[in-house]
Amino acid sequence: MDLIKIFVDKDFNIQWVINPWLVVVLLVAILVYIRIRRLGLCRDYEIDEAELGIGSAKVKIKPNYEDLQIAYKMLVELSTRKIGLPIDIEHDVIVEVYNSWYEFFKVTRELIKDIPAAKIRRSKSTRDLVNIAIEVLNIGIRPHLTKWQARFRRWYENESKSEANMRLSPQQIQQKFPDYKLLLEDMQSVNKNLIKYKDALNRIVMCA
Repeated sequence: MDLIKIFVDKDFNIQWVINPWLVVVLLVAILVYIRIRRLGLCRDYEIDEAELGIGSAKVKIKPNYEDLQIAYKMLVELSTRKIGLPIDIEHDVIVEVYNSWYEFFKVTRELIKDIPAAKIRRSKSTRDLVNIAIEVLNIGIRPHLTKWQARFRRWYENESKSEANMRLSPQQIQQKFPDYKLLLEDMQSVNKNLIKYKDALNRIVMCA
């Protein structure tokens, strides 16, 4: 079976016939080469904890298959919830943002709990990913929630039932919160760090 056949037709034109299997082999070879190149270029990935607002160290991740699964699941949670998107001051409802943060908290805890302890012990990269996820929850999100969430929710619940606010939208009501500007500034700071965390996870998943 010829891989390439060259002949002259009756009109004296040179014709080329390439075996389809040769095309398939070449395409596979190209894909394998690209994969190897990407693995070579993205073998290590450094996460700067200062950028995420959770510390001052720079952690080097050497992702294996299990790490990619962990990073991907967390990335999906961040990308499909309000927590991974910029806060829209004019249209977002703070209570709904807090609900999104709570769901992310809950899902991330479950993802971490599902990782076998043996895997964490034998893989520094897995430990680093887990530790960063925990720090994002405990240092990146929890302080804001501890300071603001209960206070705001209680105030908002009372104000939303007030007759004086019946014709106001949730966005208009929340702007009447006594420390609205301070709460919003802190929330936006947390939000920016969470977006950077999402971007870091995305680069880990896409590079490997």
